Amino acid sequence: MVSPTQVFDPRRLRHVFGAFPSGVAAVAAVVDGAPVGLLVSSFTSVSLDPPLVSLCVAHSSSTWPVLGAAPRLGVSILSAAQEHAARQLAGRGADRFAELGWRTSDDGAVLLEGASGWLETSVEAQVRAGDHDIIVLRVHDLDADHDISPLVFHASQFRRLDRA
Repeated sequence: MVSPTQVFDPRRLRHVFGAFPSGVAAVAAVVDGAPVGLLVSSFTSVSLDPPLVSLCVAHSSSTWPVLGAAPRLGVSILSAAQEHAARQLAGRGADRFAELGWRTSDDGAVLLEGASGWLETSVEAQVRAGDHDIIVLRVHDLDADHDISPLVFHASQFRRLDRA
């Protein structure tokens, strides 16, 4: 049994955490007339009633303080064909949305074209948890196309699901 004060090497933690595959999502909104967004692999459903989802954001993020203040956030569940978009949104470049197809909702949520699913959300709660914050989002609108394969993050790599 691990004691509550046990300290693990971050590389070992990443190695073990990486054994669990996760989807990849872009979280974005229009802020001051321009799209602002970040990439997350910690996106998950929370509740059906009320409709809630969550994601985790590192305290070191310089994007989240700007993005989190937006009234509506778009969550785009990236498709297997959007690996380039994922890398671009995960980078620190000046224009993360250059040459990406996207649209906005009436309330300013940014949604990427070609995603396998999307949700329009707003921040419901934010909980400090270690070196990250858990962000709980209320879902206002959503849709998905299960014929579009999702992008998956596993063992520190983007991967695609094979259809049997």
